[in-house]
Amino acid sequence: MAKGRRTFLIGGGCTAFIKPRATRNTEDMGLEAATKALLDAGITYDVVEMAVVGYCYGDSTAGQRALYNLGLTGIPITNVNNNCSTGSTALYTANNAVKFGQAEVALALGFERMKPGSLGTNWPDRPSPTALLNQRVEEVEIAGLGLNHGPGAPRMFADGAQEYFQKYGGNIEHLARIASKNHKHSLNNPYSQFRDGWSVEQVLKAPKITNELTKFMCSPTSDGAACCIVASEDFVHAHGLENQAIEIIAQALTTDNPLAYESNSAMEVVGYSMSKNCADQVFRDAGFEEGKGRDQVGVVELHDCFAANELIMYPALGLCGPDEAHKLVERGDNTYGGKYVINPSGGLEAKGHPLGATGLGMHFYIMMQLRNWAGPMQAPGLFDTEDKRGKYGLVHNVGLGGAVVVSLLRRPEFFKEGGEDGRDRLGYNHAHECRKITMGDVEKVKSRKEFSPYVMQHAKL
Repeated sequence: MAKGRRTFLIGGGCTAFIKPRATRNTEDMGLEAATKALLDAGITYDVVEMAVVGYCYGDSTAGQRALYNLGLTGIPITNVNNNCSTGSTALYTANNAVKFGQAEVALALGFERMKPGSLGTNWPDRPSPTALLNQRVEEVEIAGLGLNHGPGAPRMFADGAQEYFQKYGGNIEHLARIASKNHKHSLNNPYSQFRDGWSVEQVLKAPKITNELTKFMCSPTSDGAACCIVASEDFVHAHGLENQAIEIIAQALTTDNPLAYESNSAMEVVGYSMSKNCADQVFRDAGFEEGKGRDQVGVVELHDCFAANELIMYPALGLCGPDEAHKLVERGDNTYGGKYVINPSGGLEAKGHPLGATGLGMHFYIMMQLRNWAGPMQAPGLFDTEDKRGKYGLVHNVGLGGAVVVSLLRRPEFFKEGGEDGRDRLGYNHAHECRKITMGDVEKVKSRKEFSPYVMQHAKL
């Protein structure tokens, strides 16, 4: 078992994920997500003892600029960048601060303002940190996988799917079924960038991006923000949050091992073993024997940057055997009525993928599922168990280059519905209703002690 004390998610907030059209900036998106999370938790910014802010496309100290709208309380604020796993990396850092006694309450915030089109670098005068991975996947193609085409990221993940097909079976239609499932899930999510509900046939007919992937199998670039607040058990009880606190049972962050570069495997290039090792560690830390525990998971937010990655991550996370991912799709065990509900939010493919916000958004959605607040997105049967804590929620967030965070969440044994909760404090159920904040909302949660009117007069909502 991992050492340290128990930790809990007590508040969460999210903006709508939108097309990157420069209509919002990171400061106002960050303020919206953090204000919602503080209202949800029923605390002011004065209570927060440290903050970690994640983003990939922005200048230094952008996290401070966003949070200074809530107060200048002098707390440590750390900014992190771990590619697509940036948001969960921020949460991992905040969670460890509470877990090991550095803070009673820590805030993790993530945001991104992106450019339209495929991902690129902001630093063309120097080699990309992922250049070796791009080179390696081209070598894997030449060695026998077959040449592919398209931008770097979709090409790498498409090659991973092609390797799976060659080893175990399955085909592009399985990717289309995954993408269509996610787009249909997004119809119930008002925060989602796309709510089109594409059919399998429409996904297959969309423009080709690589040999295996069409446009509707790929996540878009997005603008958005998300925030989660972590607290100790003592804080939960002291503030009467037993009716909404969700325990972080176990959480891990892992990076690449030599297989990513030495195995001649496209699946390894995009993090198969990195994700497997992380998931295995999390379930071990939760007290399960090797390979056990997945049957107690009911709902999952999985990093489907491309439908190809969702397919190959099913076995990496232990949700099925190594050769059974396409069979899991055929059985419908990835949607409502099946064994798991995977990406009830619509996933990255439909919901959107603002890199710094993505992982925190995933945790926001699973937290709301385990509170039973998710409305039309709610996964059924999570609490139809002998154990009153119900089933687990699983989060998987990966970034090439590389880093992956896996979290296992669950209701604590003291969870008790009833009384005032975050829905009362916000005035609506923000788990499945998307509204912008007001200055009145900010006034409720801003610092009462150390606040700058000069900073706030420049805030935009």
